[in-house]
Amino acid sequence: MITIHPQAAVSPKARIADNVRIGAFTFIDDDVEIGESTEIQSNVVLKNGTRIGNECTVFSGAVIGSEPQDLKFQGEPTLAVIGNRTVIRECVTVNRGTSHSGKAIVGDDCLLMAYTHVAHDCVVGNHVILSNVTQLAGHVTIGDWAILGGMAKVVQFCNVGAHVMLGAGVKVTKDIPPYTLIGREPARLEGINVIGLKRRGFATDTIDAIEHFFSMVYFGSYNVTDGIEAYKALVSEPCAEVQLCIDFIKSSKKGTIRA
Repeated sequence: MITIHPQAAVSPKARIADNVRIGAFTFIDDDVEIGESTEIQSNVVLKNGTRIGNECTVFSGAVIGSEPQDLKFQGEPTLAVIGNRTVIRECVTVNRGTSHSGKAIVGDDCLLMAYTHVAHDCVVGNHVILSNVTQLAGHVTIGDWAILGGMAKVVQFCNVGAHVMLGAGVKVTKDIPPYTLIGREPARLEGINVIGLKRRGFATDTIDAIEHFFSMVYFGSYNVTDGIEAYKALVSEPCAEVQLCIDFIKSSKKGTIRA
């Protein structure tokens, strides 16, 4: 059963699954899809190209699928995709993609707190928390399980790795390797996110291996490139988690934040 408040404006062309609830004064455009058991509260705007998964909650004042704030956008049909069980709090904005990728994506089981902004062509992974007033510029990628503190700012084309903990108010201008703890202003790598990794069930040996890697590459006497080579000379077969870090750092086009 679909429940639509009589004061909501819902296009008959919108594709709405079972058990969806839609509040008063919400506007839903033609080309919108909403998954099962999702709640769309009052005063929400879902524009063309919006795709929302199952069991999500969208709080009052959120705007999803509006046109990108990007001059290269020429009105092409693009998407804003929200995964399953994601919570979008008050006044969050998620723009559509551009022709660059065709979509902006927010994954499953995410929490986007009040006033956060996800710009065009962003990819936000699963289990991500964007705290209040976090701002993502275009083409930003956020890895699974990352947590961004309140009022954090991430500039265009930056990549934030999985399981990163980013402090409140930090401005990110370079890539952030997985598993790290980032603080201060200007941003700097403070260590690895030990508490977060323990909470998510990482084995002690794995955490120790990650910590050893970063101690050599970022906190030793080497530059990053030489530090990786020194580590590989010492550890011929890195564990999967360390290898992920190596691949991330080597593929970075903007360079990574330093200690």
